[in-house]
Amino acid sequence: MNPLNLLGGLGRAVLALFATFGKVALFSVDAISHIFRPPYYPREFLVALMNIGWLSLPVVGMTAIFTGGALALQIYAGGARFNAEAVVPQIVAIGMVRELGPVLVGLMIAARVTSSIAAEIATMKVTEQIDALVTLSTHPMKYLTAPRVLAALITVPLLVGIGDIIGIAGGYVVATQNLGFNPANYLSNTVNFLEMRDIVSSLVKGAAFGLIAAIMGCYYGMDSGRGAQGVGRATKSSVESAAIMILAANFILTGVFFSL
Repeated sequence: MNPLNLLGGLGRAVLALFATFGKVALFSVDAISHIFRPPYYPREFLVALMNIGWLSLPVVGMTAIFTGGALALQIYAGGARFNAEAVVPQIVAIGMVRELGPVLVGLMIAARVTSSIAAEIATMKVTEQIDALVTLSTHPMKYLTAPRVLAALITVPLLVGIGDIIGIAGGYVVATQNLGFNPANYLSNTVNFLEMRDIVSSLVKGAAFGLIAAIMGCYYGMDSGRGAQGVGRATKSSVESAAIMILAANFILTGVFFSL
């Protein structure tokens, strides 16, 4: 293989990647700006609020409770090697609130909400419903994107907070029922160990992850190709991009909050 062809292909891939970053950044700025400018569509916002928030509660709750229980078991088993079983309440609390709660909720939202938004908007594009909105003098960004982005920005931090609580509760049930911890002492250690910075960082991460999930779904839906293949490709790409960006954002935000 000619080395020049290899370098040329690599260069084209890098340029395409940077071009995509630029398009996503411009789309994000445009989407966020439309949140603050009329006209507003409260019905679309309430529907998005229900779909992103309320209907995501079951999967968030199930994910969090099993994660908290498994975390308690793992910490107890690992701590037993060093006679440090007593740290289970503290580590479960800090692990759920700082990292596992926000990240797992963000990834569940990416899997459930981002894919749904991308598929819905891409289907509207394929069936020319977006063109019909433009014909009716309705801005697609205002009608389709802004309500979903705002709903995600509001509801995902709430889901993260609920997920944190349920995850800690899952660890509490496992620790008190299976591992012999005193319930009152477990709760006392959990409350005393957590700091306000931990809770704030969890909610800020939730807001960032919700913003990423909604914008990726809207962007790939609007940018999808025609036909069934275009819808499928947009859905797949939206989830992949949202998941990677959520993990990258988590790394950056963790550094901002806990390396100071």
